[in-house]
Amino acid sequence: MKRIICLMLTVVLVLTGCSANKADSSSEAAKASEPQKVAACTGSLAEIWLLSGGKLSYVTQDAYDEHQFEVADDVVCIGEMKSPSVEMIISEGVDFVIMSSKIAEHTKLKDTLTNAGIDVHYYSVESFDDYLGVLKEFTEITGRDDLYEQNGTNIKATVDKVVSDAKEHESPTVLLLRASSQKVHAKGADTTAGAMLKDLNCTNIADTDESLLDNLSLEEIIKDDPDFIFVTTMGKDEDKAIQTLNDTLTSSPAWSELDAVKNGRFYILPKALYHYKPNAKWGEAYENLAEILYGE
Repeated sequence: MKRIICLMLTVVLVLTGCSANKADSSSEAAKASEPQKVAACTGSLAEIWLLSGGKLSYVTQDAYDEHQFEVADDVVCIGEMKSPSVEMIISEGVDFVIMSSKIAEHTKLKDTLTNAGIDVHYYSVESFDDYLGVLKEFTEITGRDDLYEQNGTNIKATVDKVVSDAKEHESPTVLLLRASSQKVHAKGADTTAGAMLKDLNCTNIADTDESLLDNLSLEEIIKDDPDFIFVTTMGKDEDKAIQTLNDTLTSSPAWSELDAVKNGRFYILPKALYHYKPNAKWGEAYENLAEILYGE
């Protein structure tokens, strides 16, 4: 129902002539006064804004579909994550727009929004440190240092303890895969799950054997024979992603001969914690991985 309302609202406004990390904008964001009408164009960044004590006026559809936080009834949808309605943003008087520097469809809107007099800020969050940086800036804007302590400093204590304990163990080799309905890719430390695995003293064969990043092959995986294999899924249909994984790799008899598979160390990770950004659950995400890797 949210999707239908969202699409109808976008069409109506257009037809009636309405024209709606690392922190990449750190210095400007830190100086900004608290805005009155905020539009967040990814669900994960919307959640960080809420965790900072901010109020949202507009979000994209993925905040409803893919994220596990409550969107208030008075918040308006401004379209899909990769196609937010510029017409709505402008016509509704939005004064602060939060976008991802990793999404090309966002970065190309900068001039249009800036020329309309709208403050637009871009962020990239792949690691826990990135999350802390964005949370810090947002809480400086909202004036909620207490929420930086609650949702940042306190979680950091948990993460630091888990990471420190992991360094006491011998480094396991791992392979991180990302499956979608179209393809399976090997992923390295520049992803959310990959960064966590690196922090937890793992050696990801996709980081040491870069050929896997460009050309994933079962032969290369067999040659490296990692201790653990982890999979994250992306896209709205997880079943199709798993089917693609099966068609590409796991249906082969050779797959079952890998040590990780034979020893029960092949895991499909929860999307909410390891593909999307865990945000307030970073501590839980690290603890879960450490339990798998080291039994602690």
